[in-house]
Amino acid sequence: MSCTEFGVLDPERVMDMVSKDFGLWEIFSEAENSVIKFSSRFNEIKGSYGMTCSVHAPICDVNIASINERIREASVEETIRTMEHANRMGIALVTIHPGIYSMVLHSAKDRSIRYAKDSLKKIEKGAEEYGVTAAVENMPSFVIMMGQTPGELLELMDGTDLSICFDIGHANTMGLIDECIDAFEGRIANIHIHDNMGKNDDHMTIGDGKIDFVRVLSRLRGYKGNYIIESRNMESAIVSKERLEDIMRKL
Repeated sequence: MSCTEFGVLDPERVMDMVSKDFGLWEIFSEAENSVIKFSSRFNEIKGSYGMTCSVHAPICDVNIASINERIREASVEETIRTMEHANRMGIALVTIHPGIYSMVLHSAKDRSIRYAKDSLKKIEKGAEEYGVTAAVENMPSFVIMMGQTPGELLELMDGTDLSICFDIGHANTMGLIDECIDAFEGRIANIHIHDNMGKNDDHMTIGDGKIDFVRVLSRLRGYKGNYIIESRNMESAIVSKERLEDIMRKL
């Protein structure tokens, strides 16, 4: 599971909380939970928790498609450093965002796409160097987000063998869940699961929104990887887990 409220908490406290109900924590590498800060201590304590982990690369102040060269280069470097520290922690999967368009220079869209493509090729080399799987995530319906549709995301990844993190909730805000499943087939290395009403990226408890998870998960039967419950708080995550397990038993 992954929870946005964890970033301000000590990561050892988070591991105490998560390990009571979950066997996998996707570490959102921000603030106090930055794996760059936490990797050495993680290796000292991980054996006592019996958990596995994946990593979500940082997104705050990070934009691998930035039209500002120094910001773009720093964003790529931060992403690759995250993969390096994930490797040190024995973690094999890192999810990354594909970048955002300029909020003011709408005419620079083509430039942002070109820069994102170049950045992803550099990130792919970093993933190969550190022996991790880098999974690029599809984004929700929001004006500056890149990679909202399957076609947009695959265009950005063109020329790479990078994997995909399929975010079901994000795809639902675009009304493109089935199209994503079709387009991403054979390339999905991670799945983010949460609910919404079909418009905003609400990260609701599974079953509280409008996504037909029985139908969606039945289409994903061939997928053998992780389902990461992305929640706004621990209580929601636990309920989501119970409902997800109930759906899986029925498939």
